[in-house]
Amino acid sequence: MLRRLFKDIQGEILAIPGRLIALIFFILLFFIPLITQEYYILFVLILVNIFVIFAVSWDFVSGYTGQVSFGHAFFFGVAAYTAALLNKYLGLQPWATIPLGAIAATLAGMVMCLPALRLRGPYLSLVTLAMPLILLGIIKAFPDVTGGEHGISGLPALSGSRMSDYYITLIVMLASVFIMWKLTDSRSGMVRTGIILHAIREDEIAARATGINTIRYKLFAFIVGGFFAGLAGGLYAHFLKIAGPATLDMTLSFQVIIWTVFGGIVSIYGAVVGVYVLYPLMELLRQFNVPVWPGSEIMFSDMRFLIFSAMVIAILLFMPEGVAVWIRDKMERQCPRCKLSNASWRRTCRACGASLY
Repeated sequence: MLRRLFKDIQGEILAIPGRLIALIFFILLFFIPLITQEYYILFVLILVNIFVIFAVSWDFVSGYTGQVSFGHAFFFGVAAYTAALLNKYLGLQPWATIPLGAIAATLAGMVMCLPALRLRGPYLSLVTLAMPLILLGIIKAFPDVTGGEHGISGLPALSGSRMSDYYITLIVMLASVFIMWKLTDSRSGMVRTGIILHAIREDEIAARATGINTIRYKLFAFIVGGFFAGLAGGLYAHFLKIAGPATLDMTLSFQVIIWTVFGGIVSIYGAVVGVYVLYPLMELLRQFNVPVWPGSEIMFSDMRFLIFSAMVIAILLFMPEGVAVWIRDKMERQCPRCKLSNASWRRTCRACGASLY
């Protein structure tokens, strides 16, 4: 068994540069608190871990089924407020409120999916955009229950230390990303949802003609995406100890799209790369209080959104598939015969021996 496991790891991870780099990167994440315990660095990395779950869940819904959602913060906010309300009125602790918040977001995913069964394209996107606005209106209409514009504060923390918070969010992030990756892997022998989701995205009518119940799988995508987005929302609320209207903000919905498109949509790992690059970069620019030129009153921190926008536009122009996908294509080459990924420096396929050029 160990020999077979080592052979699978050698063939499916060590032989593919992109997966090998991902494995090394995720292993290194466990050692960051051993290198530095700086409060602000761990604070940013914890938020990165949470937003990675959120971004990957959007890629699962919108990237793999083509149901582009402009209101993904709806799931995030539903879970955050559910966790906060359960703690405030029932006294439940994070170990209970976070899963229950994710379940509430799952039910919300089913509600949001109802228009998706009849609509597609820009019409679906507009409907999803309205969902967080509707919930925001409900929250402001009952300020005695929801806290109104101030939200619900004073929530219990995830744990007793910043390092524990980091490891909790890291482990949950890794498990969430792995599950969603397996569910979307079109070559998986255990789970066959990946190939079906790809088929629905490419041509829903053709997929339906082959006997695929597209309604069932679109509902499945919204449920899974809603659950993991809700998981991120619950973690976020307890980490910051507050659930407020910011969790339903339109900016958050569009930000998750930017992260995913920057890294590479329909790839799972692209969303991970997008968040790990862009979010710390924005925080770094926020702290970069250096004049743009000597004697200037304009600081680089004041121009962070301009720098951010210019970088995203440049990536879209020169790497339209995303920076992570562009790098992967430079390191890997697909065999024309068996479609297996190989290192780009190989001349022949590692499985069937066919020429890669």
